[in-house]
Amino acid sequence: MKTLFSRPPKSLLRQVGRAIADYRMISAGDRILLGVSGGKDSLSLLHVLQHLQRHAPIRFDLAVLTVDPEIPGFDPTPLQTYYDQLGVPWHYERQPLMEQAQRHMDGDSFCAYCSRMKRGIMYRLCREHGYNVLALGQHLDDLAESLLMSLFHGGQVRTMKAHYLNDAGDVRIIRPLVYCRERQTADFAERAALPVVPDSCPACFTRPSRREHMKALLAREESGHPHLFANLLHAMRPFMTEGELPFQD
Repeated sequence: MKTLFSRPPKSLLRQVGRAIADYRMISAGDRILLGVSGGKDSLSLLHVLQHLQRHAPIRFDLAVLTVDPEIPGFDPTPLQTYYDQLGVPWHYERQPLMEQAQRHMDGDSFCAYCSRMKRGIMYRLCREHGYNVLALGQHLDDLAESLLMSLFHGGQVRTMKAHYLNDAGDVRIIRPLVYCRERQTADFAERAALPVVPDSCPACFTRPSRREHMKALLAREESGHPHLFANLLHAMRPFMTEGELPFQD
């Protein structure tokens, strides 16, 4: 079958490679499950990790998981054919998250509830199929937005971790895009014609969110301060890991 593999740009590969090395994200023999929503970020990361599989000196397994929240307008089924064409093993889970949220959500946002439920599904699949690493597609913009949300609304200095161990201690979570900007994955997705699923979370797109406010704030600030995200990354580094890195040499 013809492959649709596209080589990611050198800048994207370089920054992912540096993050993987800095935070010791991948070691020989790892079995990695990548969460792919169908958005530009997770699809771009899929191609980056496949490139590393072909060219990195260490050997690791890679598979993907797409969770279908059964929300009207979200159709990830074309991704299944795409995964087959890429030759990557895939898992597909369906769960009516919006319906469940309406019944069980108490004082939480839908996005937070959905994220928590999806994470539980991902951990379960990792355990059932023997994956020891869960890869997620958040990038530097996401980390900066999370930092501001934590400061403004939580009164804490926190952001997403680059590499950590889950509470049960059986799955490592890595975010190889933590040094990458959102515009890099957007440019690659457009150039490579990746099969991005439109509005990969329609419920979130129809509701104003704190994250969108932070994104707009950062965009305004960056327009006058081009080194803003480099400075934010420098400030966030102490909060991007939790104690000792979970990977042991």
